[in-house]
Amino acid sequence: MLEVKPLLTHAEESMEATVLFLDEALAHIRAGKANPRILDGVKIEYYGSHVPISNVANITTPDAKTITIQPYEKALIAVIEKAILNSDVGITPMNNGETIRLGIPPLTEDRRKQLAKQSKAECEDAKISVRNARRDAIEHFKKMVKDGLPEDEEKDAEASVQKIHDKYIKRIDDMYVAKEKEIMTV
Repeated sequence: MLEVKPLLTHAEESMEATVLFLDEALAHIRAGKANPRILDGVKIEYYGSHVPISNVANITTPDAKTITIQPYEKALIAVIEKAILNSDVGITPMNNGETIRLGIPPLTEDRRKQLAKQSKAECEDAKISVRNARRDAIEHFKKMVKDGLPEDEEKDAEASVQKIHDKYIKRIDDMYVAKEKEIMTV
């Protein structure tokens, strides 16, 4: 007997991974508020390996427009500062010898629109990935019919994968609406 359950599970796991990746991608889009996650992509050289800043420093947001980085070792201040300058964060760090401060500049209207467009593009890519997972599952179901799966089971499996697909597309749409609201709020 051919099983469709593992294929449904695989499709759902693939869609969940896509949504998690999208969440991570949207977190890196700066929305005018201080968010420590914009530093997640910045890595420094530490004892021979590249590590995220959060592994070697305490990152806090004392207010909505400032990120404070307190390295565990004072010698790392210059290294962290240089890594931030060389990254695509787009913020110049200020260093007082013990901590590094990042002042988040207010976004212009054009920049807000550009970031909203970037968020939309990320969401569209995620939707394409979710649709591809659905398509792959349906193709497997059609192959299974040729191998002896009853057609009514195949139709039920297609309906199930469509429900899963719809659920994840709605989550992606909700994530976009929330991010757009965050970006456009002055």
